[in-house]
Amino acid sequence: MHDIIKKDIIAVLTELVDILKVKEESDVAAIKELSNHVIHNASIFQDEDSISVAILIYSLSKLIERKQGDLDYAKALSILNSCISNLKKNQEEPFRKSIKSMFSFIRTIDERLRLYIHEVINQAQIKKGCKLCEHGISVARASEVLGISQWELMHYLGKTTLVDQFSEPVSISKRLKIARSLFS
Repeated sequence: MHDIIKKDIIAVLTELVDILKVKEESDVAAIKELSNHVIHNASIFQDEDSISVAILIYSLSKLIERKQGDLDYAKALSILNSCISNLKKNQEEPFRKSIKSMFSFIRTIDERLRLYIHEVINQAQIKKGCKLCEHGISVARASEVLGISQWELMHYLGKTTLVDQFSEPVSISKRLKIARSLFS
């Protein structure tokens, strides 16, 4: 793992721990913003660790948004501190195991939430794929890095206004001229 990525992930996870220590209504928005910050690194370096952390943080924000009372904050903080500790010691594999442990923890909070969390994680991957595309990464590369299908990502991108932000509108007369040239 690149040192810049490692330092940024440590900083983001530390900030997440600080947010979770004190429960406030603004926590969900702050946690989502952290997720967006991590995806910026993922778009530059295209590494799986940043993407995993971004998806984890986004999933956690959704869980807190829906079921704040059901979250065992002490256990979540313990796992997150373990992640930070492993990264500080340059122990990447134990860090990745801790991240997987955090995903498992999120999935087991409530039996009814299992399907919901799986869907949230899937949607988080798709949304983060869209963010990668906003940063100029191709759909093929974004879907490959996130482990989702290009079809899922393109389906979501088709519902966004991302393409409209970059394309210049073509006048009706110009469209008609192009269409006539195709059939003449």
